[in-house]
Amino acid sequence: MKYLKNLDVVFPVLHGLYGEDGTVQGLLELLKIPYVGCKTLGSSICMDKAYTKIIFEKAKIPQAKHIYIKANKTKDKDITFQYINEEFENEEVTISNISDIIQKTIHFPVFVKPSNSGSSVGIHKAENTQELEEALFDAAKYDTKILLEEEIVGREVECAVLGNEKIQATCVGEILPAEDFYTFDAKYKNPQSHTVIPADIEEEKQKEIQELAKKAFKAVDGKGLSRVDFFIRKCDNKVYINEINTMPGFTQISMYPKLWEACGVSYTELLDKLISLAL
Repeated sequence: MKYLKNLDVVFPVLHGLYGEDGTVQGLLELLKIPYVGCKTLGSSICMDKAYTKIIFEKAKIPQAKHIYIKANKTKDKDITFQYINEEFENEEVTISNISDIIQKTIHFPVFVKPSNSGSSVGIHKAENTQELEEALFDAAKYDTKILLEEEIVGREVECAVLGNEKIQATCVGEILPAEDFYTFDAKYKNPQSHTVIPADIEEEKQKEIQELAKKAFKAVDGKGLSRVDFFIRKCDNKVYINEINTMPGFTQISMYPKLWEACGVSYTELLDKLISLAL
């Protein structure tokens, strides 16, 4: 701990729980050490997809329809599920009950997501009740809170933001996954997945995404940097926010630095800007 106190600034290039969920950020704030990126509140909100959606809804940012399920392990190590309704009351439900709720609200297929997870770990697409059951039990390995989201058929695009009070946004980049959706393997193991920067979309739509990215960043009390992910629905060209990543990948091939490079900011300049914002 005493060595940490001698540091001028920290760049917490950490993913997932305890890295980008506000835990490390809170420690650094206790030690009064400047650090790159979102503060404790923004980091913790954006790590928890269920609560991020509450913020987006309040900010009137379009997003996919979704429902919220809780998984509970019993003494016998079985798993039971609860449906969290609009009044945030818990209702004990079976897989069949959850399937019925889906049919009445968001419809199949659905994406099943652990609320606190990164890099698409534990995320599955379920087309029917059997696949839903398998996906729920796998998602429960990673978190007790599980989101079920409607499928948005269309394009996956991303926008990088930078700043504390005055927010800048890059051009928009498009993800072309090699698989049905951007799974962990598609992101990190399949060389057929690639990105297009800038995305081939009309200028007006690009501006809309940039403004929504900045609005979402401000809504979660973002600081420093984030990558904001969106869908453009094929049937009506409408934009829906997917999520905010408060500590996006930072390799030479990652979307965040590549988006800024396309805007004339080199990798080295970008690091300098982020450190300056932290200080």
